[in-house]
Amino acid sequence: MSYTNGLDKPEDYFNTVLYTGDGTSDRTITNTFATDFLWLKERNGTDWHHLWDKVRGDGKRIHTNNTNAESDLGTYIALVSTGFKVDGGTYNNSSVPFVAWQWKANGSGSSNTDGSITSTVSANTTSGFSIVSFTGTGSTATVGHGLGVTPKMFIVKNRSITETWRPYHVALGGGQALALNDANATDTDSSYWSNTNPTSSVFTVGTNTGTNGSGNSMIAYCFAPKKGFSAMGSYVGNGSSDGSFIYTGFKPAFVITKSTDIAQHWQLYDNKRNEYNQSSKILFPSLSAAEQNDPSAAVIDILSNGFKQRVNDIGGNGSGNSYIYMAFAENPFVTSTGIPTTGR
Repeated sequence: MSYTNGLDKPEDYFNTVLYTGDGTSDRTITNTFATDFLWLKERNGTDWHHLWDKVRGDGKRIHTNNTNAESDLGTYIALVSTGFKVDGGTYNNSSVPFVAWQWKANGSGSSNTDGSITSTVSANTTSGFSIVSFTGTGSTATVGHGLGVTPKMFIVKNRSITETWRPYHVALGGGQALALNDANATDTDSSYWSNTNPTSSVFTVGTNTGTNGSGNSMIAYCFAPKKGFSAMGSYVGNGSSDGSFIYTGFKPAFVITKSTDIAQHWQLYDNKRNEYNQSSKILFPSLSAAEQNDPSAAVIDILSNGFKQRVNDIGGNGSGNSYIYMAFAENPFVTSTGIPTTGR
């Protein structure tokens, strides 16, 4: 893993908020910063994963667990300076528990001409996160991401048509891709990224409609690793309760993993739903399923400097199987002033 800079207060850039619906309208869910990217899921039911961002605009939602085109709910959801606002209904149903993962970018964005396609970019160069909107051409092209450093993971969705989500990950490179909305193993196909890895200014999209549909509206979420805040990498499972340890350099607040050589669903953990080191409450970005809480099926141990697999589960720790991950921090292992932090 490579890092740049350091962030001593990760909650200024990424935060998980839990809330229980109360059935009221015009309710504000308070966050620690102005929310630019919101990923919302009900925990005890099968309603879909819902995503909004400031660049696409309030009310415009997409879903990680399916291939649907973008839909517009108008005022049902608004991203505001204190978090986000819900207008009753699906996102505030009485007594329903929700989890909201939130990232800070840089508002509604501005024009970026670094690539052969002009993009609209909302970038937070401090935390290594950007939201990128562009119109596809159907021909191999480059798109500016605004980070100033090379992203190690980004996820592209065609907003205009029914189409698969396509994640790029540094461990897979520019000739392979996965789907965020299903369990499939790695797909080798140069049409996604044209066998080209991103640079500090642009990422490359190929001819596939999932990453570059001609005349289609596209959205990308880009992530670069930052010391003490975020990490993207890979590991090999060992099939043991004394499982693989993945060093991140911080105590994770959010961990997402995916098998790459076998068909298994994406797995997502966070530090708010799981209050202790061993984290068994899991959601699946590729499924609408309710939160699973089965310690025998999927458990990671959240530590002060990374996370460790604790069960023989092929979803996250199959013997000899390969996995990718992305993680965001609760606390850095060592702050920028050299002061160690402690685990839970």
